[in-house]
Amino acid sequence: MTEYFQPQENTPAAAIEAIGEDLAMFDDWMDRYEFIIELGRKLPAYPAEWQDEAHRVRGCQSQVWLAAHEENDKLLFTGASDAAIVSGLVALVLRVYSGRTRQEILATPAQFLKDLGLIGALSTNRGNGVAAMVERIHALAGEK
Repeated sequence: MTEYFQPQENTPAAAIEAIGEDLAMFDDWMDRYEFIIELGRKLPAYPAEWQDEAHRVRGCQSQVWLAAHEENDKLLFTGASDAAIVSGLVALVLRVYSGRTRQEILATPAQFLKDLGLIGALSTNRGNGVAAMVERIHALAGEK
Protein backbone atom coordinates (compact mmCIF):
# COMPACT_ATOMS: atom_id res chain seq x y z
CA MET A 1 0.00 0.00 0.00
CA THR A 2 1.22 3.47 -0.84
CA GLU A 3 2.20 5.71 2.03
CA TYR A 4 1.07 9.30 1.62
CA PHE A 5 2.65 12.35 3.22
CA GLN A 6 1.03 13.07 6.59
CA PRO A 7 1.01 16.69 7.73
CA GLN A 8 2.67 17.65 11.00
CA GLU A 9 0.67 20.85 11.45
CA ASN A 10 -3.10 21.34 11.58
CA THR A 11 -3.35 23.99 8.86
CA PRO A 12 -1.44 25.13 5.79
CA ALA A 13 -0.71 28.44 7.55
CA ALA A 14 0.79 26.62 10.53
CA ALA A 15 2.93 24.51 8.18
CA ILE A 16 4.18 27.62 6.37
CA GLU A 17 5.03 29.26 9.69
CA ALA A 18 6.86 26.14 10.88
CA ILE A 19 8.85 25.91 7.63
CA GLY A 20 9.83 29.57 8.05
CA GLU A 21 11.01 28.86 11.58
CA ASP A 22 12.97 25.81 10.41
CA LEU A 23 14.70 27.78 7.66
CA ALA A 24 15.45 30.69 10.01
CA MET A 25 17.57 28.37 12.17
CA PHE A 26 20.26 28.44 9.48
CA ASP A 27 22.56 31.38 8.78
CA ASP A 28 23.15 30.77 5.09
CA TRP A 29 21.52 29.13 2.11
CA MET A 30 24.06 26.28 1.90
CA ASP A 31 22.90 25.09 5.33
CA ARG A 32 19.27 25.57 4.30
CA TYR A 33 19.87 23.52 1.15
CA GLU A 34 21.32 20.69 3.27
CA PHE A 35 18.25 20.86 5.52
CA ILE A 36 15.92 20.76 2.48
CA ILE A 37 17.84 17.80 0.98
CA GLU A 38 17.47 15.94 4.28
CA LEU A 39 13.69 16.52 4.19
CA GLY A 40 13.60 14.90 0.78
CA ARG A 41 15.36 11.82 2.10
CA LYS A 42 12.53 11.39 4.62
CA LEU A 43 9.73 11.33 2.03
CA PRO A 44 7.63 8.16 2.00
CA ALA A 45 8.68 5.70 -0.73
CA TYR A 46 7.08 6.54 -4.07
CA PRO A 47 5.79 3.58 -6.10
CA ALA A 48 7.97 2.88 -9.14
CA GLU A 49 4.90 2.12 -11.25
CA TRP A 50 3.73 5.72 -10.70
CA GLN A 51 6.92 7.17 -12.13
CA ASP A 52 5.12 7.64 -15.43
CA GLU A 53 3.81 10.42 -17.66
CA ALA A 54 0.39 10.45 -15.96
CA HIS A 55 1.99 11.44 -12.65
CA ARG A 56 4.83 13.59 -13.97
CA VAL A 57 4.77 17.30 -13.11
CA ARG A 58 5.48 19.28 -16.24
CA GLY A 59 7.52 22.45 -15.93
CA CYS A 60 10.17 20.95 -13.67
CA GLN A 61 13.77 20.73 -14.81
CA SER A 62 14.18 17.48 -12.87
CA GLN A 63 11.84 14.53 -13.03
CA VAL A 64 9.04 15.06 -10.50
CA TRP A 65 6.07 12.81 -9.90
CA LEU A 66 3.02 13.55 -7.81
CA ALA A 67 -0.02 11.46 -6.88
CA ALA A 68 -3.13 12.27 -4.85
CA HIS A 69 -5.59 10.18 -2.90
CA GLU A 70 -8.79 11.41 -1.23
CA GLU A 71 -9.60 10.18 2.25
CA ASN A 72 -12.16 11.61 4.69
CA ASP A 73 -12.66 14.74 2.54
CA LYS A 74 -8.92 15.45 2.57
CA LEU A 75 -6.39 15.09 -0.22
CA LEU A 76 -3.24 13.21 0.65
CA PHE A 77 -0.25 13.48 -1.65
CA THR A 78 2.88 11.54 -2.31
CA GLY A 79 5.69 12.69 -4.52
CA ALA A 80 9.24 12.06 -5.62
CA SER A 81 12.03 13.49 -7.72
CA ASP A 82 15.23 12.20 -9.26
CA ALA A 83 17.14 15.18 -7.80
CA ALA A 84 18.01 15.49 -4.09
CA ILE A 85 17.25 19.21 -3.67
CA VAL A 86 13.99 18.87 -5.60
CA SER A 87 12.93 15.93 -3.41
CA GLY A 88 13.33 18.27 -0.46
CA LEU A 89 11.23 20.91 -2.19
CA VAL A 90 8.57 18.25 -2.82
CA ALA A 91 8.62 17.52 0.94
CA LEU A 92 8.17 21.22 1.77
CA VAL A 93 5.26 21.59 -0.64
CA LEU A 94 3.60 18.42 0.63
CA ARG A 95 4.01 19.62 4.23
CA VAL A 96 1.80 22.57 3.33
CA TYR A 97 -0.77 20.84 1.10
CA SER A 98 -1.05 17.12 1.96
CA GLY A 99 -3.82 16.10 4.34
CA ARG A 100 -5.88 19.24 3.65
CA THR A 101 -9.36 19.76 2.30
CA ARG A 102 -9.79 20.93 -1.27
CA GLN A 103 -10.88 24.32 0.06
CA GLU A 104 -7.76 24.68 2.24
CA ILE A 105 -5.54 23.77 -0.70
CA LEU A 106 -7.21 26.18 -3.10
CA ALA A 107 -7.13 28.96 -0.48
CA THR A 108 -3.33 28.60 -0.07
CA PRO A 109 -1.52 30.20 -3.01
CA ALA A 110 2.14 29.57 -3.83
CA GLN A 111 3.04 33.04 -2.50
CA PHE A 112 4.53 31.43 0.62
CA LEU A 113 7.42 30.13 -1.52
CA LYS A 114 8.39 33.71 -2.32
CA ASP A 115 7.69 34.97 1.20
CA LEU A 116 10.02 32.31 2.67
CA GLY A 117 12.77 33.32 0.24
CA LEU A 118 12.74 29.95 -1.50
CA ILE A 119 11.98 31.27 -4.98
CA GLY A 120 14.71 33.91 -4.78
CA ALA A 121 17.28 31.40 -3.52
CA LEU A 122 16.61 28.83 -6.22
CA SER A 123 17.63 28.84 -9.85
CA THR A 124 14.90 30.12 -12.18
CA ASN A 125 14.24 26.59 -13.46
CA ARG A 126 13.92 25.15 -9.96
CA GLY A 127 11.68 28.03 -8.90
CA ASN A 128 9.46 27.41 -11.92
CA GLY A 129 9.39 23.72 -11.07
CA VAL A 130 8.23 24.33 -7.50
CA ALA A 131 5.53 26.65 -8.81
CA ALA A 132 4.51 23.91 -11.27
CA MET A 133 4.14 21.47 -8.35
CA VAL A 134 1.79 23.86 -6.55
CA GLU A 135 -0.17 24.44 -9.77
CA ARG A 136 -0.57 20.67 -10.17
CA ILE A 137 -1.75 20.32 -6.56
CA HIS A 138 -4.24 23.15 -7.06
CA ALA A 139 -5.47 21.51 -10.29
CA LEU A 140 -5.98 18.19 -8.50
CA ALA A 141 -7.82 19.97 -5.67
CA GLY A 142 -10.07 21.69 -8.21
CA GLU A 143 -11.15 18.37 -9.76
CA LYS A 144 -14.25 16.70 -8.40
